[in-house]
Amino acid sequence: MTDLAACVLSDPSSPLTATFLPHAGMIGTSLADDGVELLGQLRGVAAYVTEHKTMGIPLLYPWANRLSANAYRVGDTTVTLVPGVGGVHTDAYGAPIHGILAGEPGWRVTAQSASALSAQLDFGSRPDLLAAFPFPHLLELAVTLADRTLTVRTTVTATGDTAVPLCFGFHPYLQLPDVPRSQWLIQTPAMRSRIVDPHGIPTGAVAAHPATTQLLGEQVFDHGFDEVQPGSVFAVSGGGRRVEVRFDAGYPAAQIYAPATDDVVCFEPMAAPTDALRRGGYAVARSGQPGVAQFSIRLA
Repeated sequence: MTDLAACVLSDPSSPLTATFLPHAGMIGTSLADDGVELLGQLRGVAAYVTEHKTMGIPLLYPWANRLSANAYRVGDTTVTLVPGVGGVHTDAYGAPIHGILAGEPGWRVTAQSASALSAQLDFGSRPDLLAAFPFPHLLELAVTLADRTLTVRTTVTATGDTAVPLCFGFHPYLQLPDVPRSQWLIQTPAMRSRIVDPHGIPTGAVAAHPATTQLLGEQVFDHGFDEVQPGSVFAVSGGGRRVEVRFDAGYPAAQIYAPATDDVVCFEPMAAPTDALRRGGYAVARSGQPGVAQFSIRLA
């Protein structure tokens, strides 16, 4: 297994800590408030690295959620994805899901302090990665922890003349371990719902989603959205604790995920809606014009 050395960040103003593993895909594995773990651990880091079973805060790159087929076209370039090759993995229905960087060991730490961490992956230097996403670029993550807020900033810099589609996302698994799931209160902003088929693929139908506050209870979610405004806040609260996910910039789409099998809820920032790599509707990073996106998790 790859080197799983952890980088632990500390908030200078509170007992909040965050842990990331640069050489396991830059995954965030812990966000703990005075020892209380707020990220779902699910099957753990080993299963993430070896089986692509997500946990914590994984990066979904270069696409988040599912694609509706094993091929996509960008301009004159057609790419065929082969499940099990080059990091491509599929869901129960055979759809390529969550990109190709799960557990990727090639990240290089560029800066680290007690409360901040930066790392980069030279995507363009990797023929194995370019086979699935042939757009040379440098991928950078900058993580900071301060004022009870974890901030994750992603920068995509094209290193060639080809524009880079921005369809990535993150999948923070949030939990309130000292409060029953039935008592979790979730808050979502006004946005637009994208209706999906039984396999989780958008049908093309949409519906308005007003700002909502509701008990999670026994509800199950795996719902996609777009038209998420910059600065929108999603939150889960209970037992005197509130965890907010703020879509600061560059994330106009979202997925809300709360399975019946685990006591977690996920508010997933996405740079483009599900299946955008096949359908279009995404922003791009061009030479001299990096793509930048940021989200933050705040403990109120």
